[in-house]
Amino acid sequence: MIKKTAVVLMLAVLSSLLGGCWSRKEISELAIVLGVGVDLLPNDQIRLSVQIAQPGAFYGGGGARGGGMQTASWAVSAEGKTIDEAARYLAMRVPREIYWGHSMILVIGEKMAREGIGLIGDFFNREKEPRETMWLLVAEGEARDVLECGSILEKTSAQAAAFLTRMKTGFAVELREFAEMLASKGVQPVATRVIVKEQGAVPCAAQEGVATAYRQVEVSGLAIFKEDRLVGWLDDYETRGFLWLKGETFKGIITVPSPGDAYKAVSLRLRQAQTKVVPEYDGERIRFSVKIRTEADMVEQQSFEDLAKPEKIKALESLMAEEIRAMATTALEKVQRGYGVDIFGFGDAFHRKYKEDWRRLKDRWDEEFIRAEVSVTVEAHIREIGMLTRPAFSPEE
Repeated sequence: MIKKTAVVLMLAVLSSLLGGCWSRKEISELAIVLGVGVDLLPNDQIRLSVQIAQPGAFYGGGGARGGGMQTASWAVSAEGKTIDEAARYLAMRVPREIYWGHSMILVIGEKMAREGIGLIGDFFNREKEPRETMWLLVAEGEARDVLECGSILEKTSAQAAAFLTRMKTGFAVELREFAEMLASKGVQPVATRVIVKEQGAVPCAAQEGVATAYRQVEVSGLAIFKEDRLVGWLDDYETRGFLWLKGETFKGIITVPSPGDAYKAVSLRLRQAQTKVVPEYDGERIRFSVKIRTEADMVEQQSFEDLAKPEKIKALESLMAEEIRAMATTALEKVQRGYGVDIFGFGDAFHRKYKEDWRRLKDRWDEEFIRAEVSVTVEAHIREIGMLTRPAFSPEE
C-alpha cells in the first residue's frame, strides 16, 4: 500500500512539471511571411521586404485569385544598416508577430547581389525560423518588385515564383545549396534569375472586349556569382547549355531543322540524359572531356517528309546532337572567357581524380579553369516518333 501511494504521489508531481501549451502561437496572432526580398539602397541602407499572407484569403476557397475581392497578401518594407535591424523596424509596422517559418522564396535585388550577399546568407542561415530550403532567386532590378506584383493562377507572387522554380524547367537553387557552393573550392555559386513583366491578359468583365495585362513573375535564366558577388547572367538558351554541362536532369524540347527541309522544324521531347566529365592532367595542362548521352521522342514536325525512315531518324539524331553541343559550347565559352568562373563543377571532378594536385591548385582554380581545354561530345538517340509516320495534314501525293 505504501508503495502504491508513493507511485501515485510521484506521478502527480511529475505531471505537474509537464508543460502544456504554454508556448503555443495562435495563427490569428502571427504574420506569416511567404516571401522575403533584400535590396541595397543608395545610402548603403538595406531594405528588407516581406510578403505576408492574408489568412482570410486562404480559408474556405475564397481569395484574390484572378483579381478577387479580398487581397491575398500584404507587401511591406523597412530599412536598416543590417538585416536584423531592418527586421526590428519591420516589426514596428506589422501588428502581429512576424513568423518566417513558411517563407518559400528569398529574393536578392541586383544591386545587393553585385555588392555581395554573404551577410544576407549569414542572417538567414543563423536564425532558427527561416528555412534552409527556401528557393534563392536574384531579381533583375529590385527584389521588392517581385513581392509587390500579383499572380493570376496562384494567390500570391511568392507562391507563383516558388512553383515555377520547383518545376525545375531551369536550374533551381535552395538557400542551403547556395551556401554549400559558396563554401566549395571546386564550383562557384549560381542562382535562379527572376524578372517582373506583363504576362498575358485577362478579359475585363465590366467592359466587354477589354483585356487587362498583369505584372507577374517569370523565372528566366541564371545569375552567375564569383564568391558571393554577382558578375553576370545567362539567358534561357545559355542556361540549357549549362544544364547539359552540369549533368542536371531537366524537362525540355530540342528543336532542330527537318533533315530534308531546313526551313521546317522538328521538335523532340527529352526522355533522359546523362553527362560524364572526365578530367586529364599531365602536370602542365588540364583537359576535360564532357560526354553527353541523351534520348528523346519526336513530338512534332512541320515538314511533309516521312521521318520514320531509318536514314531520317539517323539524320535527326545527328542534328539533335549538334544542337545540344552548340548549347553547351555557347554556355561554356561565355562563362569561361567572359566571367572566368567555374560554375559547372569541373573543379569537383578534378578533385575526385587528382587529390594530390588539387591541394596545390584549389586556391587558384578559377585561373586554371580559364586555361583548361574542354571538349564536348554528344550521343543522341530518338526512341519514338508517335502514332504517325507523316504529318496528319500532309497533302496527298
